[in-house]
Amino acid sequence: MKALVLVDLQNDFMPWGALPVPDGDAVVPVANALSPLFSLVVATQDWHPAGHASFASSHPGRSPGDVVMLGGTQQVLWPDHCVQHTPGASFHSGLDVVPIGHVVRKGSDPLVDSYSAFFDNDHVTSTGLDAFLRTHGASELVVMGLATDYCVKATVLDALGLGFGVTVVRDGCRAVDVAPGDGERALAAMAAGGARIVESAEVPRL
Repeated sequence: MKALVLVDLQNDFMPWGALPVPDGDAVVPVANALSPLFSLVVATQDWHPAGHASFASSHPGRSPGDVVMLGGTQQVLWPDHCVQHTPGASFHSGLDVVPIGHVVRKGSDPLVDSYSAFFDNDHVTSTGLDAFLRTHGASELVVMGLATDYCVKATVLDALGLGFGVTVVRDGCRAVDVAPGDGERALAAMAAGGARIVESAEVPRL
């Protein structure tokens, strides 16, 4: 069975949000068009406590874009975003949430960030998504969302490593592009790892 995974379609990642992804709101209609095609739809939410260690504001003298070590891994520092129970952490109001059967909230450990839908960035703590998908008979994932070069990429590479077949919906993703071209490099890395890259119009034929 194929499952659709919607990554972080939250207000703070929209062009008006605290950590805006350029053109991020353009992927919401893609999600709404694809969701009815799947019997299982999973959505992820960044769900940070206030003062999370990935926030530049938690590191005096540091700015968004600086890199530090968190949980033994390199961490880009971000503006405060997707803080639990705030409007910025909510799904985009235009997202049809009715088809969503399961929500993965990630990044709730105050000391370790979580880009992937499957693991914290230290790869020690699991979100439980792997077990959930297997329990429901999903072996193939179709992934889209925000942002291509961070949470989508991490989710896809972890899914591949866990043995899932993965398809990435190119027009259902947008990149932060901290460095120009990061999004395209992320797509290339996902393809090199074994993911299929398609346009949303191709999904019904998969």
